[in-house]
Amino acid sequence: MIIRKRLTAGVCVLLATLAAGLGTALPATADEPPSALSPKVELVLDVSGSMRTRDIDGQSRMSAAKQAFNDVLDAVPEEVQLGIRTLGADYPGDDRKVGCKDTKQLYPVGPLDRTEAKTAVATLAPTGWTPIGPALLGAADDLDGGDATRRIVLITDGEDTCGPLDPCEVARDIAARGIHLVIDTLGLVPNAKIRQQLTCIAEATGGTYTAVQHADELSGRVKQLVDRAAEPTITPVATEGANSCSSAPELKAGLYTDRQEIGKHRWYRVDVRPGQELRASVSVSADRAVDNDYGVLLRAVTTHGREIVRGSESGTGRTDAISAGLRYPKPELDDVDGAEPPAETVCLDLGNSFSAPASVKTTPGMPVELTVDLVDGPDNASDVAAFGLGRGWWLLGALVLTGLVAGLLTGWISRWRIAVWRTN
Repeated sequence: MIIRKRLTAGVCVLLATLAAGLGTALPATADEPPSALSPKVELVLDVSGSMRTRDIDGQSRMSAAKQAFNDVLDAVPEEVQLGIRTLGADYPGDDRKVGCKDTKQLYPVGPLDRTEAKTAVATLAPTGWTPIGPALLGAADDLDGGDATRRIVLITDGEDTCGPLDPCEVARDIAARGIHLVIDTLGLVPNAKIRQQLTCIAEATGGTYTAVQHADELSGRVKQLVDRAAEPTITPVATEGANSCSSAPELKAGLYTDRQEIGKHRWYRVDVRPGQELRASVSVSADRAVDNDYGVLLRAVTTHGREIVRGSESGTGRTDAISAGLRYPKPELDDVDGAEPPAETVCLDLGNSFSAPASVKTTPGMPVELTVDLVDGPDNASDVAAFGLGRGWWLLGALVLTGLVAGLLTGWISRWRIAVWRTN
């Protein structure tokens, strides 16, 4: 009996220990964020022969870049998966065909081993060509997969030497994939032609261009960009607008990206229930050389083609993005036999009046960011949007009536003043 009791007690203790161990292990596993959601960053470093030039704080551009990389690697947030790719690091010869393929991944995108990454960077020496376009394509493939934030940080001292593969067109093609990959560029030489190319690359994907001439500026900016990738952001959903309302994609509340060609229309559909207010806004980026005067028009239209409300904006070339928005509140309806009133399908028509020189490519289209929100409609019927002043015929009628009354009053007062003057 004593032996049985001891055996039973021992089994209970063993089971309790296993349960406690499992209970401790499971929460730890649950708390770990999935790797698919970890932000990904790849640093693309120019290691071409021109990086030997000694014009950054008395040291070579390559030395300044290595110093910046060491500072950045020490400060990378734990949740960021980081990789390093080089261009022009291996081939020192004059064969253009070979030199323009000289790009490789120096350190794979993933959890960072700081010592290993620093060792890899320390072995670099300025060598060859400047194949920026192929390096960007390779970096985009390195970051492929997952729904997390993805960012390429390009550090270079010169323009691409491997045309006709234009790196600006490469950036546009990457943006057209709809994977929301941002490319930031840093130029080590304050040259107008280099600045133009790097600015075009950055703007094509919603990134930034920065000119740096000191080592501390370089490390500080790269740190800032890596940290920005770790910040929580809303990732836009790639969509493709149609040429007509009948075939347009149905959108819910959220943030969307698309591409729109110059002078073309894009259509989308949104279901608005009684008592809701549709709020939509759009931003179109001029990521290529366009003529100075342009405009963007966003309309809400019924499925039968009647315009409900519109929003428009014009630009003169001072900014690279132009935005427009609209509001459409749908009033509450009484329930019929207890049934919920049906939603109204509203068609959103996006148009533009951009124009460009004949030498500018129209494809892929310009980047579009569309925001759709559905909120509770206004309770006060005097609300401007609810009253309908956003609709053209209401506004026209109000202006005509106001002008008529003002004219009658002005005429009556003028005649009265003249009569008084003659009498006196």
